[in-house]
Amino acid sequence: MADGEQPPPALPTETSGSRWTAGISARYFCTAGRGVEPFLIKEVQARLGATQVEYVLGKVFFTTSAELRTLKELKSAERLFLLLNKYPPLSISKNKGRVIHDIQKLINEGSRSWMDIITFWKSLHGQEVKPENASQVYPDSQKRKSEEEGSTNNKRQKREQLLETISAESEVENQERCDISEADIESKLFLEKTFEGIQEKCVEGSSSFSFRVSCRCSGALAKVFPAQVMGRIIGIALTKHFGWKADLRNPGIEIFVHLNDIYSVIGIPVFRLPLASRAYIKTPGLRSTIAWAMASFAEIHAGDFVLDPTCGLGTILLEAATEWPNAHYLGTDISDSQLQGAYSNIKAAGLVGKIDLLKASVTELPLPPESISVVLADIPFGKKFKITKDMKLLEDVLQEIERVLCVGGTAVLLLSQELHKRINGGISSSAETENHNSIESTSDYAECAVISLESKTQEKTDSPLAQGTGKEDISNTKTILGSLVLVQSFEVSLGKTDAFMCKYKKVLASLPSI
Repeated sequence: MADGEQPPPALPTETSGSRWTAGISARYFCTAGRGVEPFLIKEVQARLGATQVEYVLGKVFFTTSAELRTLKELKSAERLFLLLNKYPPLSISKNKGRVIHDIQKLINEGSRSWMDIITFWKSLHGQEVKPENASQVYPDSQKRKSEEEGSTNNKRQKREQLLETISAESEVENQERCDISEADIESKLFLEKTFEGIQEKCVEGSSSFSFRVSCRCSGALAKVFPAQVMGRIIGIALTKHFGWKADLRNPGIEIFVHLNDIYSVIGIPVFRLPLASRAYIKTPGLRSTIAWAMASFAEIHAGDFVLDPTCGLGTILLEAATEWPNAHYLGTDISDSQLQGAYSNIKAAGLVGKIDLLKASVTELPLPPESISVVLADIPFGKKFKITKDMKLLEDVLQEIERVLCVGGTAVLLLSQELHKRINGGISSSAETENHNSIESTSDYAECAVISLESKTQEKTDSPLAQGTGKEDISNTKTILGSLVLVQSFEVSLGKTDAFMCKYKKVLASLPSI
């Protein structure tokens, strides 16, 4: 979808939600942690049969006709949205009237497609839909609407509407936001007065649609209009054009808006909870999307023996065993409390017997040499558990991983920036450049809003985005790990810190250290 793309065509109408969505393609986008986009692209293509796949930093756009239950199976996405529209960036102006006019114009021009997509969203969830009146009240909010109708003019509730909800994936994109300052008071009062007048006109005799706007602003736009103020402007435009009623606490539908210097994206969350919130993980440890990406990176096959020598709460093993159940899984840790937490997670997920646990030191694993097919390890570097300062201990850990891994086996390690530098410090610059992948280095976001994979199908490229996890070329890549050679690495975001997801293969003969 190119910059300034047109909204999807009007969808056919039927009264049955289940029939209405059958075989109908829709445009979606997912949010993803920085660096996880390559895994998400590969997953939506393989799992959903997605087409027209495009990406920007932190988001992947695609078209699919997959059913709701299949959409919910996505593992590398933080959240999933139905795409209402994607526009070029808004023009920056300190003139409040000009900005309101521009937003109203965008909503007015796409109002038909908005109603079509909202109707599709309701049908996707199995709700009975009357296409000729898609703006009817969401059934679950009918009671709330009648209760709150009489208190629309309540001063406290009016003040609450100044607060806009920030989306659950707020750590995913790690971009700069601006808080409302004293200088914004005038704008807030202006917008509040405008909103009150519109709401009073819409409240009587209106079959209003209950909604909430979750807005995120970044870049130059956020310096002029913070997210709360911009969300307020968008809410006014929606109320004025559609007659919808704002409800910050229990909305019938949420409108997600992300505005920056590159694009403007508007969507509807397909699920209320983030996809990254796994129902089968009782106590989360490592971010689930990163854990799944590590297991996917390792390319686990049926019959493989998979080891996590620093399993902690077992998140990596849970993600791996859930997705690839025909392998054998073992987790070891030196901490009794971590092992107890891991067992609780395994029991809650119904995977007792699929994942075995063993108390053991990562430097002295009670396993025969070359007995493991795949090693998945989040090498400790957090505040509570870390080995960064003890280089000798780090060498012992890596040598033990090398010992138990069979020839041809794979090790996927999550390393801090410092550990990555220490472990792979001996790699030649040309090899490191070839095998290290960073989303930011594969595209120029200052010039292009979205990058289409299909437009590159005729080009020869090493981009991980075009090839899933990229081409593996280990012939000339040497590390200080002896027989473990670096295949590929991805720089990923863990929220407040960055890390490197590195994939190694064990070759027959040990390579000399550099």
